[in-house]
Amino acid sequence: MGEKSILFWLILELSLLSFLGSRCVLAQNPIFACDVASNPALGSLGFCNTSLSVALRAEDLVKRLTLQEKVGFLVNKAAAVSRLGIPSYEWWSEALHGVSYVGPGTKFSPLVPGATSFPQVILTAASFNASLFKAIGKVVSNEARAMHNVGLAGLTFWSPNVNIFRDPRWGRGQETPGEDPLLASTYAAGYVRGLQDADDPEKLKVAACCKHYTAYDLDNWKGFQRFTFNAVVTKQDMDDTFQPPFKSCVIDGNVASVMCSYNQVNGVPSCADSGLLSGTIRGDWNLNGYIVSDCDSVDVLYNSQHYTKTPEDAAAITISAGLDLDCGNFLGQHTLPAIQGGKLNESAVDKAITNNFVVLMRLGFFDGDPRKLPYGGLGPKDVCTKENQELAREAARQGIVLLKNNHNALPLHPTSIKSMAVIGPNANVTKTMIGNYEGTPCNYVTPLQGLSAIVNTVYQPGCTNIACAGNSLQLDPAKQAAAQADATVLVVGADQSIEREGLDRVSLLLPGQQTTLITEVAKAAKGPVILVIMSGGPFDISFAKSSDYISSILWVGYPGEAGGAALADIIFGSYSPSGRLPVTWYPQSFADNVSMADMHMRPNPSTGFPGRTYRFYTGETVYTFGDGLSYTEHTHHLVRAPKQVSIPLEAGHTCYSETCKSVDLAGGHCENLAFDIHLRVKNSGSMPGSHTVFLFSSPPSVHNAPRKHLLGFEKVFLGPKGESNVVFKVDVCKDLSLVDELGNRKVALGSHILHVGDLKHSLTLRI
Repeated sequence: MGEKSILFWLILELSLLSFLGSRCVLAQNPIFACDVASNPALGSLGFCNTSLSVALRAEDLVKRLTLQEKVGFLVNKAAAVSRLGIPSYEWWSEALHGVSYVGPGTKFSPLVPGATSFPQVILTAASFNASLFKAIGKVVSNEARAMHNVGLAGLTFWSPNVNIFRDPRWGRGQETPGEDPLLASTYAAGYVRGLQDADDPEKLKVAACCKHYTAYDLDNWKGFQRFTFNAVVTKQDMDDTFQPPFKSCVIDGNVASVMCSYNQVNGVPSCADSGLLSGTIRGDWNLNGYIVSDCDSVDVLYNSQHYTKTPEDAAAITISAGLDLDCGNFLGQHTLPAIQGGKLNESAVDKAITNNFVVLMRLGFFDGDPRKLPYGGLGPKDVCTKENQELAREAARQGIVLLKNNHNALPLHPTSIKSMAVIGPNANVTKTMIGNYEGTPCNYVTPLQGLSAIVNTVYQPGCTNIACAGNSLQLDPAKQAAAQADATVLVVGADQSIEREGLDRVSLLLPGQQTTLITEVAKAAKGPVILVIMSGGPFDISFAKSSDYISSILWVGYPGEAGGAALADIIFGSYSPSGRLPVTWYPQSFADNVSMADMHMRPNPSTGFPGRTYRFYTGETVYTFGDGLSYTEHTHHLVRAPKQVSIPLEAGHTCYSETCKSVDLAGGHCENLAFDIHLRVKNSGSMPGSHTVFLFSSPPSVHNAPRKHLLGFEKVFLGPKGESNVVFKVDVCKDLSLVDELGNRKVALGSHILHVGDLKHSLTLRI
C-alpha cells in the first residue's frame, strides 16, 4: 500500500478505537488517593498514614484544604486536588438488588458485562428470611468491590430503600421491604450488614445508604408531586411507622449513610430539618457516617418549594441542619457565597466534609491501591459466578407467594403435561423481571423459557403490551392455545410503564383488558389454569380469587434474572412455595375512597377513613399481610410461654396509687425485662419445604394501638413429618410497647394476645 493508503487506514483504525472507547468502558485501574508508589512524598502526609485513626486522618486532610477546595467535596462529583494526590470521586452508585448502572459511579464493559440481578426488594422481603437478606447484600458487595478493583464502580452505594410501603398505589413500593416496620427494619439491617460486610467499625467493604428519610412514599399522584409534597405526619405515626427502619439501619446495621428525601415533613424540607438530621440521625441514633441529599433536593427546596428567599440561604440552612453531601451541584455553586455573606460558618463545611472523608477512609480510598487491600483479590471472575446466580434463583423461589390452589392443582407433574399454553404480556419478558434501579444481568430466564425447559409449550402473548388496550388484545389465538393444552399458565400484571419512580397508580385493577384476557382464556382452557401476577404493588384480583375457572394464583413480584426458572421450580413442584405477602392487597374501593396524600395510618370512624396496612386497616381485603400457601401443611404447638409478666416500678410511682393503662419507658425498669416463647413446628405433610413462623401481638386497646403487629418471624426448613423448635425472645419494653398520641413509647398494661398461626396465647402485663 502507498503512504496515503497506510495513513488512511491508520486514521480509520484510530477513529474506530476512539469510537469504541467512547461506547465501551474499558477501565482496568481503580481510582484511589494516596498513591505513594507513584508519589513517595504523599507518604509524609498525615491523612495518608494508615496507622492513624480515621478521625485524625480526616482532621489532617481538612486542615490542608483551601475553602474553595473544601466546597468541591460537598457534591457527588467530588473535585480532584492534584497537589495532595486526591483524584475526583463519584459518590453516586446504586445497588438496590444488584450492582446497578443507575448513577454515574458504576459502568459495565466487556471486562464486566453484567452483574447478578436479584429479585426486586419487595419479592425478597416476601421470603421473610433474615439470613437471605444479608447473604444477598454480601454477594452484591463482592461484585461491587470486584468492579471497583477494575475501575468500573465506586465504593458508596445509595441503597437500600427502606421506606414503608404505606399505600398500594405507590410506584416505588416495589423497591421497599413492604408495609410492616419490623420486616422493613430487619431487611434494612440485614442487607446493610451484608453490603458493608465489616466487623471493624473503622472498616467498610462498601458503604450502604438508607433512603429516603423520611415519610416519603408518594411520587406523582393526581397532581401531588414528591418535589413539593408536604407530608403531614402525627408524632405517633412518625415514631411507630415511618422511623423504625431508619433507626434500625443506623443502630443495628451501622449504616454509613442516610439520604434525606425531597418532601417536606410537617412543613419543613427533610434535608433542611435540623431536628431530623442533626437531632435524630446523628444525635439520638449516633450515625457513624454521612448524610446525603436525594438528587437535587437542595435545589428543589429553593426553586420548587420556595422555602428560602435566596440560594445562599438554602445552602446555609441545609448544611447547618446536618447535610454533608449534595447529590447535585447546588452546594458547589452557593456555599462559598453563603460563607462570604455571613450566612454560614466555614466550620460547618469542615464538619460536613469530615464526615464524608471519614467514610472514604473507612473504605480504604486513602490507603493506596485497593488491589493490595483485603478485598484486592476480587475481580471479574467474582462477578456472575454460578453460586451468585443460583442465589438469585433461590431468592426468587423463597419469595414467590402461592395465593390460591383449589383442589391442589399445583404442583403440576411434568409427565402428565404433554403441552402447556403460556399466555400473557409478561410471559416472555426479560427486563420487566428485574424492576427498576437495575443493572445489566448475567443472563435472563423468562417464564416461557423456564417452563419450556420442562414441558412442551405453546406461547401466545394475548396482549402486545402490558397496557393491553384497544387493538393490542389478541384473544382468539390465546383461547385456542388454552383449549388445546393440558395446562395453561397466564402471566400478567405490571411493568415500569405502570408503576415506577415518578409514577404512582390511580387504579388497583389490572391494566387495560387484562381481566378480559384472563377470564376468557380461563373459560376456554381444557386443563388447570395458573394465574401468575408479576408486579411490585398489589392488585384487586377478586374476580380471579373467586373464579372456579382459575385453579391457582401465584404472585412473583419482579423476580430477577432467574425469575422464569424459579417460577418453573414452583409450578412443577421441585420447590414448595414459602413466600408470604409483605403488603396488604386492597379492593378497588380503597383507591376510590382514600386519598394517597393522607398520611394517617390509624382509622378515623368520624370521617370513614379505614386506616392503612394490616396493623390499622379496618376494611375488607383481597389478601392480607402474611398470606401465602404451601404444598404441605404445618402445625404449631406452644411448648412454653408465661401467662403473666410483672413490671417493677420504683417506690412511690403514681401507678401504685391510681389506675394506669400504660407505663412510661423512662427509668431502669426495662432492663432485662424479657421472656421466651417456645414453639414446636411440624411439617405434617409428605413434601419438604420452608415455612415462616410469625409471632404477632394484639395489644390492649389503649393509645390507638395497632389491631395487631409483628413481633418476630423465623424461617425454618422441614422435611416430611419433620419437626423443629422455634424460640422467640420477647423484650417487653421494646416489643410489647406502644407509641402514645404524643410520640412517647409506653408499655400497655393488661392483656396482650400473642398469635402464631391459629394458635393464640394470652399474656397479662401488670405492675
